[in-house]
Amino acid sequence: MTELTALSVAAALTGLASGEISSRDLTHACLAAILQHDPELRCFLAVEPEQALAQADAADARRREGGILPPLLGLPLAVKDVLAVEGMPATAGSRILAGFRPPYTATAVRRLQEAGVVILGKTNTDEFAMGSSTENSAFFTTRNPWNTGRVPGGSSGGSAAAVAARLTPAALGTDTGGSVRQPAAFCGVTGLKPTYGRVSRYGLIAYGSSLDTVGVLARGAEDVAVLFNVMAGHDPLDATSARRPAPQVRLGVEVSIAGLRLGVPEEYFIAGIQPAVEEKVRAAIAQLESLGAQVRPVSLPHTQYALPVYYIIAPAEASANLARFDGVRYGLRLPHADVIEMFKETRGAGFGPEVVRRIMLGTYALSAGYYDAYYGQAQKVRTLIARDFSSAFEQVDVIAAPVAPTTAFAIGGHGDDPLAMYLEDVFTLPANLAGVPGLAFPVGFDADGLPVGMQLMGRPFEEETLLRTAHAYQQATDWHTRVPRSE
Repeated sequence: MTELTALSVAAALTGLASGEISSRDLTHACLAAILQHDPELRCFLAVEPEQALAQADAADARRREGGILPPLLGLPLAVKDVLAVEGMPATAGSRILAGFRPPYTATAVRRLQEAGVVILGKTNTDEFAMGSSTENSAFFTTRNPWNTGRVPGGSSGGSAAAVAARLTPAALGTDTGGSVRQPAAFCGVTGLKPTYGRVSRYGLIAYGSSLDTVGVLARGAEDVAVLFNVMAGHDPLDATSARRPAPQVRLGVEVSIAGLRLGVPEEYFIAGIQPAVEEKVRAAIAQLESLGAQVRPVSLPHTQYALPVYYIIAPAEASANLARFDGVRYGLRLPHADVIEMFKETRGAGFGPEVVRRIMLGTYALSAGYYDAYYGQAQKVRTLIARDFSSAFEQVDVIAAPVAPTTAFAIGGHGDDPLAMYLEDVFTLPANLAGVPGLAFPVGFDADGLPVGMQLMGRPFEEETLLRTAHAYQQATDWHTRVPRSE
């Protein structure tokens, strides 16, 4: 059982295809690991063992029948609880969705199910994906497997921690301002934020509709690529879905990055960055250079404005998106004779403090007399940030930078200081505002034994270049194979 939970996606699929392991055994091993370790780590909001084992048995039966088989048949997977899975709880980490079980499945999840995956359960998240630590979950805080006194990052902290702790070979996350990449860095796993529009948002409980992306977390770039190939592609159910064919990223043992132009923006190496973070990221850049990349400086001059721009645009979109949670159609409803009072009381009781804060910020930014001064100006600066990336990608193929200014901070470390929490996303927000893809992966550890992550950012729809670069690095290093606890 211990050996089975240590398998990567690629290794698990090889074992399943050869008949060396069964989906039931692999799924049972994951469920046993969840039962043993999740009471301490708190990665999962919902686990349905009987359903998962039934799916595994069906996968094994189909494999015995032979013929043309789905590519991921029998592979266990966890899903962040902002993505709908028919019949399973969907809380978005909020009490306002208590009891809600959607009658539909998110397109990204459905494509994986059609490819044969087994759904283990739903992972913890900051409420409505608003946060950088999972401390904003209405239910509990997930703990970092490397140090249970530290946060796993957010908002996809449950997914990242579950992958790092070997509770699941891979998990889905979402990234609106860094919510796949930052927890990937904090937990020492690999996480992809695709290009905006590359993976369907249908079935995602929306936070910021022009920023939300559905991503994946796994051990290494090879595993991420396997799942990304299945998830991506045009979806007519999502009006923002790009009309592009599904990618076919293939990462073999021998991957060359000779001649790759790697840009390093000095705007991402700011005063106050943890020295170990800068040291390990620069060492990783040097490693890529030794593998054949051509390293050169680039400038992204409007980076300093990404944080205020994001915290105008994202809350504004959240204000509109979260208006639908009114106690009438689904989720929590507090009884009251007057419908307006029912709205107020339900929303007051159902939303946590961070969600309330962002709704208020967004509503203010959209209000009459302030729209042009705040939201309108933010959109103009967003265009400048996107142009910075376009200009940089005329000179380089990939941009390398830290994921976060620090390694994982202590639970409660930012207390009641929301600005300190927002600053954790200072390096990840620009990619979302520009709509470009980003990939985070581990490049070392600090003196406290906590993972350090680096991110690569690329041209729109060039996820393959990011995955190929990270895979070349991971073929030459072993940071992504490190395990936070003894098996």
